[in-house]
Amino acid sequence: MKAIIVEDEFLAQQELSWMIQQHSQISVEACFDDGLEVLKYLQNHRVDVIFLDINIPSLDGMLLAQNINQFAHKPLIVFITAWKEHAVDAFELDAFDYILKPYHESRIMTMLQKLEASAQQQSQPQNAAASSPQTVNLVKDERIIVTDINEIYYVEAHEKLTFVYTRREAYVMSMVISEFCSRLPEQQFFRCHRSYCVNLSKIREIEPWFNNTYLVKLRDLDAQVPVSRSKVKAFRQLMRL
Repeated sequence: MKAIIVEDEFLAQQELSWMIQQHSQISVEACFDDGLEVLKYLQNHRVDVIFLDINIPSLDGMLLAQNINQFAHKPLIVFITAWKEHAVDAFELDAFDYILKPYHESRIMTMLQKLEASAQQQSQPQNAAASSPQTVNLVKDERIIVTDINEIYYVEAHEKLTFVYTRREAYVMSMVISEFCSRLPEQQFFRCHRSYCVNLSKIREIEPWFNNTYLVKLRDLDAQVPVSRSKVKAFRQLMRL
């Protein structure tokens, strides 16, 4: 993988570059301390990942990421900053990860391992890649958690927020449920109610409910997920009822 570092603090730039070289096969092609210089570089060079500080001159990291997201080839973006409050904004830009300064070597190593695993998955033959686990970014305690979609059991709407439940964790996403569900594979996740979306592979029991609807019980969890009347027909077809 080819990478660039965008960081206006020289010592932090050097430290991150050293950690990348020590703990991964990622090649650091160049380092920058100015956002506009990065855009010029990317016009003629293709990279796989950008380690991007948020507070940089000329064009801050968030605006730079917005521009990069318009590219046909979108490099993975790992935000680096001293400010926790940028985490949600970083997630909304579909960042791969979010690293806080000062750096912790173990955290950097984990992030680099995930980057290389992602690159390996993308380089597999198409038929193999199609069967590989997909991921979605979830937010927990101002951190971005790259999560296998198979770990998600169900999703629940709470006004303009969406609660995402795995076996052991609950995540609160600052988006409506329809936006979040659009990131999940339709063949596996079913919008069974205007306020719920369920992972079909996690269903343990289907219980008849009032007005010819159903309550769905899930493996490993005590939660019950309703199937609305408008979704019953499609649900029966999917579950072969």
